Amino acid sequence: MLLLALDTATDGVAVALHDGERVLASLRAGDARHHNEVLVPTVASVLEAAGRERAEVTDVVVGVGPGPFTGLRVGIVTARTLALAWGAAVHGVCSLDALAAEAVADGRAPRGTAFLVATDARRREVHTARYLAADAGLQRLAGPDVGHPGAVERAGVVVVGRGSALYPDALGPATGPSDVDAGYLAAVAADALAGRGGPGLLPVEPLYLRRPDATEPGARKRVTG
Repeated sequence: MLLLALDTATDGVAVALHDGERVLASLRAGDARHHNEVLVPTVASVLEAAGRERAEVTDVVVGVGPGPFTGLRVGIVTARTLALAWGAAVHGVCSLDALAAEAVADGRAPRGTAFLVATDARRREVHTARYLAADAGLQRLAGPDVGHPGAVERAGVVVVGRGSALYPDALGPATGPSDVDAGYLAAVAADALAGRGGPGLLPVEPLYLRRPDATEPGARKRVTG
């Protein structure tokens, strides 16, 4: 297995290469305004840093959000295009799962306890999901959801992600990680593909939890003289 993972659900782009057991190379670049300009060059840089060729890639994994719709589309379309061009399989992973996996790995979410991931959904809202760091592996218990920080039921659990930094009064003190590390996104996918458990894979479709802002126009009003 040689798995290329990429995520555009948070600020900037995150790209990593994973061989099924470990991360070979990982990189973050750009910001939310330049996803489409920096994503493909970052992919090339990660392959070069790992000393691997694109023809060796067997699987492409993309974070499907939740996140801003434009950013998600850039990542998903790129992942589908690369997989098609390289003859690789393509898979989706919830971007919040990667943040949860990193929180467990670095000890911010102790094993055997439930915790919450909260990220910036903009418009003074947060994307959230609830997890359990179980002995059998990471489990997503609920979500992802979107809502006002003050309406999040946190019940004293640890909250990780950028949401707690933005809304500490509602979500408690800031606890990292803040942005998706594609290495952990790849690890979640590698565990699922190898049958090692975890939150699992998702369809390669954007998790855009809000209704679209644009709506079809209604019937024109009849003009009378």
